[in-house]
Amino acid sequence: MEKTYKVFVYGTLREHEFNHHLLNGAVCLAKQCWTYGILFDTGLGYPAMITDKVKRIYGELYQVNETILEKLDWLEGYKKEGINNEYERITQTIYTDHHSEQAHVYCYIHKKVENLPMIKGGDWKCHLYTNKSKLLYFAYGSCMDNERFKLGKVEHLFENIVGCGHATNFSLAFTVHFHDGSRADMIEADDLVEGKVYEINQEALHYLYEREGVLANIYRPAFINVVINGVIHKNVLTFLVKNKKEEVAPPEHYSNEILRGAKGFVSSGYYRKLQNKLLTL
Repeated sequence: MEKTYKVFVYGTLREHEFNHHLLNGAVCLAKQCWTYGILFDTGLGYPAMITDKVKRIYGELYQVNETILEKLDWLEGYKKEGINNEYERITQTIYTDHHSEQAHVYCYIHKKVENLPMIKGGDWKCHLYTNKSKLLYFAYGSCMDNERFKLGKVEHLFENIVGCGHATNFSLAFTVHFHDGSRADMIEADDLVEGKVYEINQEALHYLYEREGVLANIYRPAFINVVINGVIHKNVLTFLVKNKKEEVAPPEHYSNEILRGAKGFVSSGYYRKLQNKLLTL
């Protein structure tokens, strides 16, 4: 049987990035996973990571064969352990939405990053795409509802609704706890989540960072594939819970916001599924 290896990638090897073709033939095990480390911008079009005990970096987990691993070693300038490599190949724990496991990670030596800018949030895709003047944003929870936008006097920032989006390979969950109940999240699964896709600008993005508690480490921005009218849109912004807990029921007012925003917009089948989910939690 062919020997296989697990590899965590966090930069140009990620889906839709320019070195992803080197993973052709690999099996994707998780697209929303993380490990402990700090990410830096080399200024050369790719990031570098160092190990850390507190901060996180986000990326994707793949199962590769020996041929693919050799290609990755070549890309990262790794020849073998104990010599002067560009990147070192180490093994550490990778955390997915469902479990943790050991995988190879390519990292820099600490002294090499002394003068490099740190990438806040630890996500290379966010570093690349959140500064764009226009973004597609996928809302699957209370941000489907316009009432909170009106109360915040920001409804004008969310007027451009592109369509109903399908986030495939995700399932709706309620994994973040507040004093009055939970709030919505998406976890990787063999399922799909429907929601509203907006075109937004930087002012709307700033509002969403505040609303989603990004600086408070409640949600994190993430870029995913979303299907709109049968067309796959790459690198669409959404927000995912950082520290997921067991599901509990959301408060009634929050459930009402989700249902009000979804009604008449998502498919009837998904709307019924949403109602059942909220009733049975």
